[in-house]
Amino acid sequence: MGEQCGEVLTLQLGHYASFVGTHWWNSQNTTFSNPLGRNVEPEICSKVLFRHGVTLKGMDTYTPRLIIMDLKGSLSSLREEGYLYEDKDTRSSTPAWRGCLTTHLEDPPVQKPFLEDIGMKPLRQKGETVSESCVSGMSSAVGSGLSTLSSMKSHNLEKSVNVWSDFLQTDLHPKSVCVVNQYNHGGEIEGLESFSQGQSILKDASYLEDIEDRLHFFIEECDYLQGFQLLCDLHDGFSGLGAQMAEFLHDEYPGRGILTWGTCPVQSGERNMHKAMFQMMNVIMGLVKMSSLSTLFCPLSLNSSLGRRPGPPTSFPHLLYNPALQYHSSSILAIALDTITAPYRVPASHLSMQDMAESLNFCGRKVVSAAASLPFPIEVGSSLPDALSSHLAAAPWSSLSPCGTRGSGGKTECFSQSVVLRGISKDKQNSNLSSGIRSSSALYSQSTGEDVLQCYLQALYPAYTVSIPHVFQDPCRLGPSFPQFFSPVVTREGFTQSMQCEPPQGVDCVPMFTALQTSKNLYHMLRGLYEETRKVDVRRFSTFFSSGVEMDDFEEALQQLRDLAQCYSSADDEMEEDD
Repeated sequence: MGEQCGEVLTLQLGHYASFVGTHWWNSQNTTFSNPLGRNVEPEICSKVLFRHGVTLKGMDTYTPRLIIMDLKGSLSSLREEGYLYEDKDTRSSTPAWRGCLTTHLEDPPVQKPFLEDIGMKPLRQKGETVSESCVSGMSSAVGSGLSTLSSMKSHNLEKSVNVWSDFLQTDLHPKSVCVVNQYNHGGEIEGLESFSQGQSILKDASYLEDIEDRLHFFIEECDYLQGFQLLCDLHDGFSGLGAQMAEFLHDEYPGRGILTWGTCPVQSGERNMHKAMFQMMNVIMGLVKMSSLSTLFCPLSLNSSLGRRPGPPTSFPHLLYNPALQYHSSSILAIALDTITAPYRVPASHLSMQDMAESLNFCGRKVVSAAASLPFPIEVGSSLPDALSSHLAAAPWSSLSPCGTRGSGGKTECFSQSVVLRGISKDKQNSNLSSGIRSSSALYSQSTGEDVLQCYLQALYPAYTVSIPHVFQDPCRLGPSFPQFFSPVVTREGFTQSMQCEPPQGVDCVPMFTALQTSKNLYHMLRGLYEETRKVDVRRFSTFFSSGVEMDDFEEALQQLRDLAQCYSSADDEMEEDD
């Protein structure tokens, strides 16, 4: 990559994927800093995911390099075409038609008070055009800093958020949002339910041409395109759309990285078993197809399993979240993604997206699992060696992938991993022991934060595990829309303490500890899906095979799933399989 800050284009396919994406963009929005004219180089280069533009009034804008696909009815007050680049003359000009005209007006959806309070302009205003305050809505919200976060405590977003656009703080480019109009969001009958339905969308020439146009627009302005981040729902028809999109990107942009994150909300254990089987079949088809076409594929869900019985959701020692709320669960995945992807978003980094993927995906292991510690448990005044010394038996993270292990990530064996730690200042990254005082732990003898973390990982994992550590000083900053579901022992800066905060404080930022792993637990996840499906006569689900997917296609996907599982197996697993 040299000295370039290579660009990445993000695609969000599906409603839950856009919940995750919205939290992610809002988090970056909170720390948003226009690199044009910035004197101090930030740790994370915003130009990797954001693009610079200019309105018709000559005002600078900075929007995500992003394409979203969702269903009709998912946008609430957000306009599909946006408003940043509207031309007042175009909107108010007299039409060329001289015949009779009938004007139909409809009341715009009501914008959430939360968005008004943080300075976002109403997204639909009759007769209004772009204004200076409209364009600067994002930067004004950021400029208010942490005081904005405090003022938002009165808004109960848990009760008011229905769709992802209800809490979107970031301005989007007019090329970003693409609505799939033949399916409705929230409807059991008219929703995008099956893999084949999603697969057929990009087979429609009009949608394919539209997506090609959007891709070309964003890619042609890039100096060095690293690749694509694909966030895609696995449990519904968007898995089919994601498979088609991954194939298109793989064929049209060879040599570029494709990191696919297969998202799935926390499912109820009391759901209809017929629907649960349908969703599991979507997952299998999407997982097999997208992993084969991506550089890396990571399933992201706080479920214990992607099967028909999801099991208990992930627990976090310092979070009091509601798993049933997509607004809550998606925020956890988003803040973890912001940390996991940090290594290829560093200015002048020699580690590109493709490099990071290739350090993990050898021997056919293109499926990875994710884990995170939110927040990383470090007490006020402690050093990194102090914090890690309390977790010598197992890493303090919890699983973000449905591999059957909930709560603590444990001492899971893995072949390779990319580990990122954020939010530890330089003076706290190594030992703060006084001169002459010796410790029995080798952690205290390391000179840098990377050395401390590498020493810790070497002690925790087998010698064959390849660990690539990354340490950043800046914490993850939480914007006004991030849920305040933290334990009362977490301070405003995200550190832990033995006593509860009195009065309870809002948390503004957190240190984060994440891992992207080729874990042996993936064998049990993949093999489990295969075995569970084999116990069911899938011919009973004829509607799944009625619009494009043949029985032979599904059988082939099952065999590929079994082969993929073998890439993560141990000798013990193979013996158990033979039995």
